[in-house]
Amino acid sequence: MNFSKKINQIRRTITRSLTSKIGFSSPYQQKYKTIQPNEVKTILLSRPNARVGNLLLITPLIQELTAVFPNCTIDVLLKGSVGPVLFKNYDAIQNIISLPGKPFKQLKTYLGVWISLREKHYDVAINVDFESSSGRLSTRFSNATYKFFGDINDEIKSKFTDYEHIAKYPIYSLRQSLAQLGLPENNNPIPNLALKLSPSELDLGKEMLQKMVGNDQKTICIFTYATGEKCLSELWWNDFYSQMKSEYPKYNIVEILPKENCSKINFKAPSFYSKDLREMGAVLANSSIFIGADSGIMHLASAVHIPTIGLFSVSKSTKYQPYNTKSVSFDAEKYTVNDCITIVKSVLTAS
Repeated sequence: MNFSKKINQIRRTITRSLTSKIGFSSPYQQKYKTIQPNEVKTILLSRPNARVGNLLLITPLIQELTAVFPNCTIDVLLKGSVGPVLFKNYDAIQNIISLPGKPFKQLKTYLGVWISLREKHYDVAINVDFESSSGRLSTRFSNATYKFFGDINDEIKSKFTDYEHIAKYPIYSLRQSLAQLGLPENNNPIPNLALKLSPSELDLGKEMLQKMVGNDQKTICIFTYATGEKCLSELWWNDFYSQMKSEYPKYNIVEILPKENCSKINFKAPSFYSKDLREMGAVLANSSIFIGADSGIMHLASAVHIPTIGLFSVSKSTKYQPYNTKSVSFDAEKYTVNDCITIVKSVLTAS
């Protein structure tokens, strides 16, 4: 671990210790009255991490909020390169993801964002990640009537086997808090990730994919890159690619490239990259399956509702695995390439 990482780790430890007592059970929240869903007009989401995957992982919570509070508008507090960024009235994070090249741009100064949190009154403020100290602080600092901090207690842990998932526990926590404030208990399935692509976007994705492969055969998309230790070796990927070519001669195999323009299979397959995440999502949406390591692109595939196999090696699959009815996680450290091919077969057969 280098020096800067050590400093950041120490900083996180200190700030988490200082903010760990900020939560729903705090004395100032015991004054809350029964919440009236139709009267909730403004909501603040605090998620001080603007990586692509984390933006997509907010979409189930936004779907939940718009279902419970039909008259609401939602502001999103993210973290920019020089501090927090406040996005106002964005629809289900879709417009943030629409910005080509970067998922967002700086809209206010650092101090201006914090002032905004006090100037504007919110009916509800929500900290999305219970482990985020800055999320807790910004939620606490906001001028909101109801403040929810995303805490997970023993009741939630005992009731839901998937409570660890980073897209699900904010919803479980919110539902429990709202039930304590007089709303009926909500046992509906957790919404899936959702990148709301238009018919024209999907048509464009189909056209781009067909132009790449030059035929009407079904397509398998792979993503051989990931950050740091999450990235599997060239040996693993070359073995996997050669076996997939043998097993699926009637399928196209397309490699989705990262912005770093690198390939663990040395660009043997037709490849695709776009700075426009929605364009990339539209291409993925027209494929039959996606296989790739834990990454924002993995969550993008899941968000366009295609079967997704997430390859995990160091990160925690119970927290970050792709999820929709057709998605699974695969432990690449524990199982072999042959085992992964077997999983691909079962997913393709079922879809």
